[in-house]
Amino acid sequence: MHCAYSSMYNKTRTIKNWALEEQPREKLIHTGKNKLSNSELLAILIGQGIQDASAIDLARQMLITYKHSLKKLAALSVGELVKQKGIGRAKAVAIVAAFELGRRRQAEPESRKTRVMSSQDAFDILNSQMGDLQHEEFVVLMLNRANHLICTETISIGGVSGTVVDPKVLFKRALNASASSLILAHNHPSGNLQPSEADKSITAKLKRAGDDLEIKVLDHLIIGDAAYYSFADEGML
Repeated sequence: MHCAYSSMYNKTRTIKNWALEEQPREKLIHTGKNKLSNSELLAILIGQGIQDASAIDLARQMLITYKHSLKKLAALSVGELVKQKGIGRAKAVAIVAAFELGRRRQAEPESRKTRVMSSQDAFDILNSQMGDLQHEEFVVLMLNRANHLICTETISIGGVSGTVVDPKVLFKRALNASASSLILAHNHPSGNLQPSEADKSITAKLKRAGDDLEIKVLDHLIIGDAAYYSFADEGML
């Protein structure tokens, strides 16, 4: 009886038995690399789990061991990695190689990060993405402590007259990106750049939430056809 239960338990922990949309490789293919957590990306490098732990379990344990610091993981040698539960030589080599590729990419002169220092800088990044849309989208620029752009995240897509923003979704993504500050943006397909009362309300709500999480909301842009309104420039933040 005990052996049968153990076998069933191990089978359910095997990633290939999960729903396709929950498998890290399939999730990356179908939803994009930005949607994966650090543990899911690391699990892809690990490949396979062991008898009592899936690749995701092993990845999570490694991140916990090193306090979720990718910098600390990137500094580990093959010899140090193989001391981790379930990490053999081949897995360790794959992890070291992946971090080294990332380091070399960052070292390339053309890969210098975009720095956002003004509302115009933010508009220049967002205008090509949002200026011609015929429906509303709510997009966030995630920035690090030096105001370098980490990533651009589309939080919600709505209709012609509006879109709904869930603060929990927004700040979960900000935390996953390790963002220090945010620039909010949404478009007005009508071309009218004046903020509505709903725009003012959600801006104030998100700013308060950001202050509580120590993630500063620097600005909120309303984007129209080749023009924009900045809450920060207008003293609305």
